Amino acid sequence: MGALAAVLSILLFTGTVAAATGCVAPGAWVAPGTPARTLEAPALFASVAKRPAVLLGEAHDSAEHHRWQLHVIAALHTLRPDLVLGFESFPRRVQPALDRWVAGELSESEFLAASDWRNVWGMDPVLYMPLFHFARMNRIPMVALNVERSLTRAVREKGFDAVPESQREGVTRPAPPSTAYVDYLYPVFVEHETNPGDKKEKPARDSADFRRFLESQTLWDRAMAQGLAEALARRPGTLAIGIMGRDHVARGYGVPHQLAALGVRDAAVLLPWDQDGECDGLVAGLADAVFGVAAVAAASSQRPRLGVRIEPAEGGVRIAAVEAKGIAEAAGLRAGDVIVEIAGRAAKQTGDVVEVIGRQAPGTWLPLRVKRDGALVDIVARFPPLAN
Repeated sequence: MGALAAVLSILLFTGTVAAATGCVAPGAWVAPGTPARTLEAPALFASVAKRPAVLLGEAHDSAEHHRWQLHVIAALHTLRPDLVLGFESFPRRVQPALDRWVAGELSESEFLAASDWRNVWGMDPVLYMPLFHFARMNRIPMVALNVERSLTRAVREKGFDAVPESQREGVTRPAPPSTAYVDYLYPVFVEHETNPGDKKEKPARDSADFRRFLESQTLWDRAMAQGLAEALARRPGTLAIGIMGRDHVARGYGVPHQLAALGVRDAAVLLPWDQDGECDGLVAGLADAVFGVAAVAAASSQRPRLGVRIEPAEGGVRIAAVEAKGIAEAAGLRAGDVIVEIAGRAAKQTGDVVEVIGRQAPGTWLPLRVKRDGALVDIVARFPPLAN
């Protein structure tokens, strides 16, 4: 066995084991379809390494997904040493921090502070640090692919054309989404716009609200695609690897569609497949290949979860969505509430909320003050004790 084949065997496994439990056995590579087809890892990677870009999806809070991404990147590095790594987790404005990190000029804590990690992403940095260290160790350029939340929020509220070009962070007009992507996003929009138990009529598909929602989503996809395309233009012949949420890459709807519109065609899409994933989702066209990972609990499930999606707002932190049957819903928090205080301290940035929740112990109560319809409301969220 040659040195390269040995590395691939160690890093990627062979993927020859049929799914013993679930649809895809841990350690197996599978081409989605009916039936799904088992793939040999060396042949798969020799093929995708010839593409201009490889997109690696993730559930942001899954440690197992990030371990898988590291294995894939390491293997591709043996085939195409000239790489760039693009990350959804960083907005463009923090690119200097990424450059200094790769150059070895910053410690971990300095890097996280300089990249404003707590506010721009908020996930446990432990999940991502092995990827960052691999880039630093091998001097692989890291690229910030995202934009400020204020930009996507402005497009969501006013529409793309109403946002001045000078405020679009260089992002060009997105290619129109496919009909299939529109069909996929509509239920997401309805869930986003409707509070649990809300009896109001769901928004129409032809509404201005849904159109602006589509524009904000395609802007997000376009920004990341454009970041990768620009990295390829700066470094001809390199391989661009994108690290981003799986919904941005699955089925070719989001970033792959925008990349093709920018002239970067035939990007490969690889996804992790949780052992307990629903088998009816393993359909043709989902990705070039999926890799079975063990059903390991997401990192965030071991930490306190309030059960909200938050975003910056004037005078506090807005709750954009409330998770059904979560702690926030039980406490009476609603989408649209603006958190102004949490645990007795002002909530000025999303990171303030993330930090307090991350310190919250099981079995304790968390006081919050929110602004709702112009009035201040005091709410107590009760975190359950750990299960025996």
